[in-house]
Amino acid sequence: MRILLATDAWEPQVNGVVRTLTRTIAECRALGHEVEVVSPDQFKTIPMPTYPEIRLALNAYEAIQERFKAFEPEAIHIATEGPIGLAARRICLEWKLPFTTSYHTRFPEYISARLPVPTAVGYAFMRWFHGPSGRIMVATESFRNELEKKGFRNLSPWSRGVDTDLFRPRPHDDLPEEIRDLPRPIWLNVGRVAVEKNIEAFLSLDLPGSKVVVGDGPSREALQASYPEAFFAGSRFGEELARFFAAADVFVFPSLTDTFGLVILEAMATGSPVAAYPAPGPVDLIPGSGAGVCDDDLATACAAALKIDRAAARAYAEKFSWRACTEEFIRNLQPYPEPEKTRFWRRLRRLARLRRRPQLN
Repeated sequence: MRILLATDAWEPQVNGVVRTLTRTIAECRALGHEVEVVSPDQFKTIPMPTYPEIRLALNAYEAIQERFKAFEPEAIHIATEGPIGLAARRICLEWKLPFTTSYHTRFPEYISARLPVPTAVGYAFMRWFHGPSGRIMVATESFRNELEKKGFRNLSPWSRGVDTDLFRPRPHDDLPEEIRDLPRPIWLNVGRVAVEKNIEAFLSLDLPGSKVVVGDGPSREALQASYPEAFFAGSRFGEELARFFAAADVFVFPSLTDTFGLVILEAMATGSPVAAYPAPGPVDLIPGSGAGVCDDDLATACAAALKIDRAAARAYAEKFSWRACTEEFIRNLQPYPEPEKTRFWRRLRRLARLRRRPQLN
């Protein structure tokens, strides 16, 4: 298929959404599909208020229209609810083109954590945004059930994978030098250092050994000042990031707002067991896995996770492949029956003819 993917989350942003999209696109191409990505790096952007690491595209509507016409996609997926996602949604509705969306981020909770905006307002916007979607892809069963109760329809599963070649157990001499000799056990958190990630719940725990935070974000400076005993490593990527995961005795995931938590699988793949709250994401991955512990008392979860066999954590992560994740994504791209898809392609060919028709002076 010729797949057009519109997203406001893209490199150099560092988060699970970007890693999911980039790996899914790579797997799509490996399977023989052609993918056109419409992303913020292709437009003039401004920093997002309260979160300057995220760039928002400006005046992208007309340019995205031209991308639609030039690429003539057979499937359209809108991954985010930002300016690019809004522009792509508008085009699809105006041209009566079917499309799918994915619900990656708890947008209403994130906005409410930063601004005096009730979550009910945010969810009203999200229902409006995703309402015309043929399928809304969500990562976990618990989050799907939660969204159904909030009035969302056409929800379909789209799980996640993990790169078990990159994220793997490592010997002591292949661990990051900065933390190699810290007092054990090492308790690790990886992700955006932002209020919605609830990192302070981790940093405030009374735990033996050392706490390490990998990542950057608007809350880093304040947390670093409040918890000087913790080691803040900043953003790390690729092999360097994987070494930090492998160095942990326990990966601590305090977030209550993630829809999946890709870092959970990445930690497990390196052999590091996971301690988390029983929130959507962790509660879908951890109970019964033998690779981590969920508990309303995060300190209790940490203590229990420390006793887990690292080989069991690795074995569990090996069950999640990006190829299976991508095949599920591809199946979800076809929300309409064959007659409707035929009309979709006919409309696209008509658009192509209009684009190629000579202009008369």
